Amino acid sequence: MPGNRRRTLLVSALVVLGLVAALGIALLVVPRPAVATADSALGSYAPEKQFTERITESFLLPMRDGTRLAVKLDRPAVDGRAAPGPFPVLWQHSLSTERKPEDGAGPKTGGIQTIPTLTDHGYVVAQVARRGNGQSFGVRRGYNDRLEANDAYEVTEWLAAQPWSDGNVGVYGCSNTGDAAMHTLTVRPPHLKAVLAGCFSWDKYDAWRVGGISAQWGFGPSRTVEQDLANTPVDGDEDKTLLREAAVEHQRATPLADMWRGMPYRDSWTSATQSRFWSEGSVGSYADQVRAADVPVYVIGGWHDELRGQGIATLLNVPGSRLLVGPWKHCENAGFGLVEEAHRFFDQHLKGIDTGIDAEPPIHYATPRSDAADATGLEWTAAQSWPPAGTAPQPTTLGGDGVLGSAAPGARGFTVDTAAECPTDPGSGSTIQPCHIPGSGTSWTGPVLDAATELTGTPVADLTVRTDRRDGDVFAYLEEVAPDGRTTVITEGRQRISLRAEHPAPYTLPEGVPWHRAYAADAAPVTPGAAVRLRFAMLPTSYEVPAGHRIRVTVTGHDPRATGPLPDADGARIEVLSGPDTASSVTLPHHTG
Repeated sequence: MPGNRRRTLLVSALVVLGLVAALGIALLVVPRPAVATADSALGSYAPEKQFTERITESFLLPMRDGTRLAVKLDRPAVDGRAAPGPFPVLWQHSLSTERKPEDGAGPKTGGIQTIPTLTDHGYVVAQVARRGNGQSFGVRRGYNDRLEANDAYEVTEWLAAQPWSDGNVGVYGCSNTGDAAMHTLTVRPPHLKAVLAGCFSWDKYDAWRVGGISAQWGFGPSRTVEQDLANTPVDGDEDKTLLREAAVEHQRATPLADMWRGMPYRDSWTSATQSRFWSEGSVGSYADQVRAADVPVYVIGGWHDELRGQGIATLLNVPGSRLLVGPWKHCENAGFGLVEEAHRFFDQHLKGIDTGIDAEPPIHYATPRSDAADATGLEWTAAQSWPPAGTAPQPTTLGGDGVLGSAAPGARGFTVDTAAECPTDPGSGSTIQPCHIPGSGTSWTGPVLDAATELTGTPVADLTVRTDRRDGDVFAYLEEVAPDGRTTVITEGRQRISLRAEHPAPYTLPEGVPWHRAYAADAAPVTPGAAVRLRFAMLPTSYEVPAGHRIRVTVTGHDPRATGPLPDADGARIEVLSGPDTASSVTLPHHTG
């Protein structure tokens, strides 16, 4: 009987299949994802290599307007010849096709610039110099502008169409190439399947002019012909004839330093690009397109990077995105296998291998236990949302007696010294750090902590200030004070007084975080001596202050990292007021887990 039943079921199935075929109905077979053949966990993923060789070629690729972009292609190889594939493709839209392997690498494993080693695992990896940069021809118009985004669309689709490509393309980058990766997403190339981006800007104005004050960033690429000629030319141009032609063409680029200086407001228009470039260059301006693309995004950041809040804004505004934040400076990854994490992310979304990453919480962050903590021994916390569950914002008053948490009325003032410098080396460029300058500004210090206190989230300063000038810049620092008096800046914020007006944010921010539109029409200088309210966010943080230490808030009128201070800032008198009608406080994001 069982045998007859099996035969009956088989005949029935064949009859159904015959009917389906006769009617021309296509059967949709949904493949099950392949299961990872290696252990897969956060920052740890090392499947067996498929290839031990790779070949590299470089060439010029014409765009829609005839501009030729330089492409460097790394492909898996066998016995000195390129493997036919087809393979998924990863690419980076950079300032040059040359990327040093050690760039961004930490002591544990390679950083984001070692992604080309994924040719060992069956990926083609491309570096493409953006127009007007490196070995590419063209004239750079702006910085992460629409021309570059449209180039990225063409490059993505070209990579997908090559015979060695299986049509699945991912883009990656950090810093300016992280911006470029996200701008690729804004134009929605059909074959783009995943984006991994670190330390980029969601809102370029809020990244480059926090609180309306120019940040410490450089002004972007500005290179001489001789500097461009130091690049390695594409294959076949060993005498650098084409490289020189491109370098000469680059000299017609927009002077970025002048462009940034000429845009003090979010709605500033610049003749350099014939646009309101803060908007044009912001990924957030194209949030609807990003969401419609429905492409997985993995955001990488660092608690010591100026752009960490931009990554959190991206997480909150791009459904399905992931966030990883460690105790790192700009584009660093000490103590974490970033290339391994990128590998399992791309294997999941480009190869269809179930690495388990999609079953994990979307957020992982490491909380330093002190500023001197060994970064190689990171402890990671998983979260489903930001700020994480267990975060309780606590408004903490700034008393007139200099005590954090005191309600004593009074005024604490200081004279702005624009010549003040950090007592220790703060670093330079994109990794420069804030510092405590003794005697600069005024401070409020809390009691000695009985127990370790974790601060995870976005502190918010709410200050009542007055100054003897029409305008001024105010900087607030959240600090840890050790028993020996050593001071560590945990995080910081800044706000120009004339741009203090608050408006509803055009995108989602953490609850309670204020947003300043900073249009030209919003600029409101003050009457000297009049009290005004400033409410502004510090950069998000996760930090544990040990027992026996103190929490301190310091307010100053100058930060050595800022560029272009107000012309009459030096010698200005600024006071922070406390009292029933002139309250000042800082909301601290206490986290209890």
